[in-house]
Amino acid sequence: MADEGGERSERISAPILEFDDTPQAVLEPKKLIKPRDVPEHAVVCFFQEVIAHLTQEHGAHVIKHLRSEIGVHPVYEMELDGKRLAVFHPGVGAPLAAAMLEEVIALGCRTFIGCGGAGVLDSEIAVGHVLVPARAIRDEGTSYHYLPPGREVAADPDAVSAIEAVLKSRDVEYFITKTWTTDAIYRETPGKVRRRRDEGCLAVEMEAAAFFAVARFRGVRFAQLLYGGDDVSASEWDSRGWNGHTTAREKLFWLAAEACLSL
Repeated sequence: MADEGGERSERISAPILEFDDTPQAVLEPKKLIKPRDVPEHAVVCFFQEVIAHLTQEHGAHVIKHLRSEIGVHPVYEMELDGKRLAVFHPGVGAPLAAAMLEEVIALGCRTFIGCGGAGVLDSEIAVGHVLVPARAIRDEGTSYHYLPPGREVAADPDAVSAIEAVLKSRDVEYFITKTWTTDAIYRETPGKVRRRRDEGCLAVEMEAAAFFAVARFRGVRFAQLLYGGDDVSASEWDSRGWNGHTTAREKLFWLAAEACLSL
């Protein structure tokens, strides 16, 4: 069987499928990160402007600086309704986001709700509409190092239920859906968009499958809130000004925080 480049396709021997279930790796997060007194609950927030607002108006303060070649990655703590809550930005893309999650788990956090944006695969989904991925299609690489090869990975069902309970109590319209996690934003072809939509995906993003896989491997809880952003469902991409919806982004954070602390 030949691929489009004329080379023989060897699916069985692809390195990404060589899952090793050995629990201990050569480098473990706990060798780099010492556990400390941190909140059990954490919101994984992709919105830097929201985090800045939390530091300015809600007393969020740095409790740990994680580091990578990109620079410093702060982990914050704040109090909400008398409860402690950690907040951090995981970076963008599955490898970095998974590594940041690993390190915050090593610090001591155990219950996570993510909040971020996503492309939509159906133009009827308005900008800002809330999407809750119950499952993610694993079209990235990171999850294959945490779980055996498979097409999908599920979010923590109790965490998904907690999100639904909060959304219903706040009269927020939402869709429970699958999401398509990909490493390659410039390779979301029309054919792949149609295929993923036929599989039940309403959203496309870059981290959910990795988050769900890391959480399952480490025995912690993770689910995620997304809001409808740019539209990739047509032949021409439409940004729809998705990352300028400050109100929707801040609202999503508070919904995530409420759901997280309810667990």
